[in-house]
Amino acid sequence: MKRESSREPLVNLLLPLALILGLVMLLSLNVTEGRSERTVTNPLESWLKIIVGYLAGGAEIAAAIVIGGAVFQGIINYIKLLFSRSRHFDATELIRLQLGRMLALGLEFSVASDILRTAVAPTRQDILNLGAIVLLRTLLNYFLEREIQQGEQRRNLEP
Repeated sequence: MKRESSREPLVNLLLPLALILGLVMLLSLNVTEGRSERTVTNPLESWLKIIVGYLAGGAEIAAAIVIGGAVFQGIINYIKLLFSRSRHFDATELIRLQLGRMLALGLEFSVASDILRTAVAPTRQDILNLGAIVLLRTLLNYFLEREIQQGEQRRNLEP
C-alpha cells in the first residue's frame, strides 16, 4: 500500500509531461511536402464526408449546449448563493465541481467531433492534427478531473 502511494505523485508528474511531450512532437511534424489535398473520387466517399460532417457538427453543437448550459447553471447557482441568508463556504466549491464535471463532458463531445471529422479518408496531416488536438484536450481533461477529485476529497474530509 505504501508503494502505491509513493508512485502516485510520480505518475501525477510523468503523465502530464508525457502528454505535453507528445503534443510538442506531433506539432513539430509537418508532412505536407508539396502534396496537395487528397481529392475525393468515389461518390460514396463524398456522401460519407457530408454525413460525417453533419454528425461532427451535431457533436460540436452538443458540446456547446453542455458547456453553455453548465455556465448558465453555475451563474444562476452563484447568484442564488449571493442572495441566500445562509452562506456556506462549501457552496462555491460545490458549484465549481458541478461546472468542472460538465466542462469535462463538453470536452468529450468536442473530442468526438474531431474524431468524426477525421474518420473518412484522412490524410497523414489530418491524423497528426487530430492526435495533437486529442492530446491537448486529454491533457485539459486530465487536469480538470484531477481538480474535481481533489475538491471532492476536500469536501468529504470536512465535517
